Amino acid sequence: QVQLVESGGGLVQPGGSLRLSCAVSGRTFNRYAMGWFRQAPGKEREFVATIGWSGGSTLYADSVKGRFTISRDNAENTVYLQMNSLKPEDTAVYYCAQAMRSNVKQFAREYNYWGQGTQVTVSS
Repeated sequence: QVQLVESGGGLVQPGGSLRLSCAVSGRTFNRYAMGWFRQAPGKEREFVATIGWSGGSTLYADSVKGRFTISRDNAENTVYLQMNSLKPEDTAVYYCAQAMRSNVKQFAREYNYWGQGTQVTVSS
């Protein structure tokens, strides 16, 4: 069984930065794409970023492109989301997920394992 645990969330000022981490245990995750999604109160879960199995390909939502960077360290079974120039509209619970295939995936239905989420609040 695969378990994913997010960390690194918190309260930051607009324009600030946070680095989220997702530690994966259980089944080896090296062969699978990974993704980050987020969900704000009253909103549906939305795609943020995804990274292919080797880290060689990435895909970002338009809303975060140029500000967020997804990366992975397969040796440490960890995926990261570096978030810069944060805006109040980035406030949400951020979820890490493992996909069912190796290439980048942008739809929630393409992921079969999910973490419990970490809260990110951007406010002055």
